[in-house]
Amino acid sequence: MRIFVTGASGWIGSAVVPELIDTGHQVVGLARSETSAAALTAAGAEVVRGTVDDLDLLRDAAAASDGVIHLAFKHDIAFGGDFKGAAEADRRAVDVFGEALAGTGRPFVLASGLAGLALGRAATERDMPTPDGSPVHIRAVTAQEVLAFASRGIRSSVVRLSPTCHGEGDNGFMAMLVALAREKGVSAYLGDGANRWPAVHRLDAARLFRLAVEHAPAGSVLHGVAEEGIALRDVAEVIGRHLHVPVVSLAPEAAAGHFGWLAGFYGLDVPASSALTRELLDWKPTQPGLLEDLDKGHYFHAPAAGA
Repeated sequence: MRIFVTGASGWIGSAVVPELIDTGHQVVGLARSETSAAALTAAGAEVVRGTVDDLDLLRDAAAASDGVIHLAFKHDIAFGGDFKGAAEADRRAVDVFGEALAGTGRPFVLASGLAGLALGRAATERDMPTPDGSPVHIRAVTAQEVLAFASRGIRSSVVRLSPTCHGEGDNGFMAMLVALAREKGVSAYLGDGANRWPAVHRLDAARLFRLAVEHAPAGSVLHGVAEEGIALRDVAEVIGRHLHVPVVSLAPEAAAGHFGWLAGFYGLDVPASSALTRELLDWKPTQPGLLEDLDKGHYFHAPAAGA
């Protein structure tokens, strides 16, 4: 298959591209910079230069493909305070992909998230978010639109990724927690630290995206979850041990002062199951779990001078 991949040089995309190529697919990757283009070329992919705002380019690239995997999201502006703007740009891109693929029976796979599906119990693929008008839930509405693509002759699926897709080179939540513990001199958790996050290694996630574009039935919800729920107290303890800093409990009211914008996520108890995904696609995660991966030490390499 000739597969168009957005976000192809990103954290997940840079694992998805070789996963696809190594299993015989041809990849066309969207690149917004020379650096990204060079990385994709080196990986063996064809390059289309542009961004998710170049809607005509997205339409043409999708129409010329046998399937699309949409991983790109404007994380730079989202984490800079304009999540609404990032989510709306994502929605426009998804709308264009729907137009380009309607009636073709070709696959379209969207990367989405798990947070907020269910609190205090393991969310399943059957759980659907209840949009509340918040910027975060714009993405939930977009995911529901993609599932509805099935009625328009598109083999659509949504991969809900764990909050942490870990692995060597990760600059996401785990790396942020390590940096924060190094800066503050303590590795902290909230309350008793029993709240849980699901986790998946990025190489296992990449395999799931490949299986989705190859085989997922139209309208499928898939969970990129290798571990149902890791207690954040356990995460804090591994970080504290590697950085040789105390591990401390903070009261919830102290979260914002310590964790900043991360506070709203760090206190969530959001376990999730992938049992239905594993059965549907015979997906079997094989990479190290989160705590084992943290214990390998690569998250704790001292930052370069001036970084």
